Amino acid sequence: MNISQALSWATTQLSDGESPLVDSRVLLCAVLDCNRSYLFTWPDKALSDDQLTTFKQLVQKRQQGHPVAYLIGSRAFWTLTLKVNESTLIPRPETELLVETALQLPLPTAARICDLGTGTGAIALALAAEKPQWSVTGVDRVEAALQLAKENASLNGNLQVNWLLSHWFNDLPATAMFDLIVTNPPYVETGSVYLQQGDVRFEPASALTAGADGLADIREIISQAPDHLSLGGWLLIEHGYTQHDAIKALLQQRGFTACQGVDDLNGMPRITLAKWHKS
Repeated sequence: MNISQALSWATTQLSDGESPLVDSRVLLCAVLDCNRSYLFTWPDKALSDDQLTTFKQLVQKRQQGHPVAYLIGSRAFWTLTLKVNESTLIPRPETELLVETALQLPLPTAARICDLGTGTGAIALALAAEKPQWSVTGVDRVEAALQLAKENASLNGNLQVNWLLSHWFNDLPATAMFDLIVTNPPYVETGSVYLQQGDVRFEPASALTAGADGLADIREIISQAPDHLSLGGWLLIEHGYTQHDAIKALLQQRGFTACQGVDDLNGMPRITLAKWHKS
């Protein structure tokens, strides 16, 4: 079977999915260790028996719903290529909006940043790459996630991030203070039908769900964040598109000001940010 035939076969096998051709190309590139242009340049090149066996196994797993990112072990995010595994949530393109918003804030030149629930390290590493003068800390409660984040720092030019093991703020030093806390916490309702669809079926539930209304972790973060924010510091939260009003109310009750939402490309509110005002 050559490259063209392999892609045609795989696309047929994955025809019930959302992006059969794209998935087929990504999986075949992983097997052949090549870029997409290679597939177009050498369509008649034959796969070895081992390559074909591996490709068919990956296609079968994709048929079963396994995320492409887990199958190939990596995901592009911002300007980075990140290793991923089942210990963390797969970085989403929409989370890049969180990075964009953070970069637009009026922060000090040598700002202190905390990425709370860092997972693969995606947000922390993207900010460190863009602003090497910032002091960036990535926090996660899962040891395996922090190990993965450290590997990703090395793989993307030895980016400088301070990694800390903690469940939210619980194990952070009392003296740890930041000019910006950015977080993409679990925010899906435990009974959501979304949990039975697509890639999320294979991702860690602890990184997705947060109580009946999806706000359990966000409440905890909003309650404790002021203890680690400088006066005038910012809290930046990614959330579900129906949650902005509830989160804004929680922030205002806690004493935050300048609360505002940021819409995604579909015009839906996906980020809420606010400034810590009370001393």
